[in-house]
Amino acid sequence: MDPKAISNAAAAAGVVQSGQIGPARTPVQIPPASGTAFRDVLRQQQQAPKGEPLRFSAHALERLQSRKIAISPEDMAKMNEMTDKAAQKGAKSSLFMLRDVAMVVSIKNRVVITAVDGDSMKENVFTNIDSAAIIG
Repeated sequence: MDPKAISNAAAAAGVVQSGQIGPARTPVQIPPASGTAFRDVLRQQQQAPKGEPLRFSAHALERLQSRKIAISPEDMAKMNEMTDKAAQKGAKSSLFMLRDVAMVVSIKNRVVITAVDGDSMKENVFTNIDSAAIIG
């Protein structure tokens, strides 16, 4: 069909041409229905639940027992607090130093993956961590 014929048919139907080809490039702001933005809800869901206690993997428990590493309730409280801080800063896997013990902790899952005492730590390389925390 001829473009002029299309234009005439549109005018006859009461369609007014604006001269603009294609949609306007103006972003649309849609207010959230509940008052909470989607990105805020997503961030909350991605963060580990605050206050949930740390757990130990079977491997970490084996290391603690074989190396005679004792973790007191006070140490656990400090480690839980540090896990919350690391989660707030976006850490996913962290190296926790508690006295002469190094522990790799999955912040997202709140699980101690492994533990190494001072004697075994020499010449050791810790990989796949994105943060470190020294617990006093």
